[in-house]
Amino acid sequence: MDFIRDWVENSPYAQSLGVKLTSLSETGAAFLLPFNERNANPGGALHGGVYASLSSIGGHAVARAALGPDSGPWHTMGFQINYLAAAINEDVIGEAKLLRKGKELCFVEVTTHTKDGKPTGHAALAMRGRMGLAPAKMVKCPVDAGGAEVSPMGKMMGGVSFIAARGLKAEQMAESRARMVMPDIEANRDLKGGHHEGAVLALLDTCGAMAAWAETGPGPYKASTASIQAQLQKPQPAGELVAYAHVVNRDNEIFWSHVDVAERQSGDLVAQGTVLYRIVR
Repeated sequence: MDFIRDWVENSPYAQSLGVKLTSLSETGAAFLLPFNERNANPGGALHGGVYASLSSIGGHAVARAALGPDSGPWHTMGFQINYLAAAINEDVIGEAKLLRKGKELCFVEVTTHTKDGKPTGHAALAMRGRMGLAPAKMVKCPVDAGGAEVSPMGKMMGGVSFIAARGLKAEQMAESRARMVMPDIEANRDLKGGHHEGAVLALLDTCGAMAAWAETGPGPYKASTASIQAQLQKPQPAGELVAYAHVVNRDNEIFWSHVDVAERQSGDLVAQGTVLYRIVR
């Protein structure tokens, strides 16, 4: 299992979060994330992208253990996470469990909770080992948010520690749409040099939230991600990524934001999903 521990703890992105693998088998894994202000929103609440990252890391650890070291490269074919409660200034414990193993697919459940047992997140993942197949041909990203207007709130988001550590930059945030760039920097990388899936999920989450804020504008609100559904369509590449988000529906305080993530240079679509975001007075 050393190749998995090496990937979990020595990938630059996981190192920047501070993830520690505490147990691992072919059917399950456990890990610890000590509290660090770099991973939190103002007020000490863990950023939603960090929960998504922990779930991705847990899914990969179990799938790689179950399928074996020669089954890669790996990626999260399907991802669903529900945010149950916030961890505020607290360590988080994650537990991943293999639900079913196929020839190249693994289905994994990942839960997170605080040390006192408060549930914070529940994720279901469909993991794929590509078994050495040549890279698939990707379709081009179909959506561009357009425009270059960035609201004052969009400019302020760079002051959030977790967002700043990823180098995320808003290029557009207006009229229920957002466009955000993630640079190719060491702190976002997987062990082999491409973007870590956790960093890509954090980009998807943040851009989807920004689209919702682009509809409401600033105000005396409280907000959080309630759920994310996503598909990462291949092992994530190196190079700059760009996310395009737009609100497709709203029901009072609930916003559904569709997000596409593409390689900036080629325009290839590498991930997409829906961020269910909540903004309340």
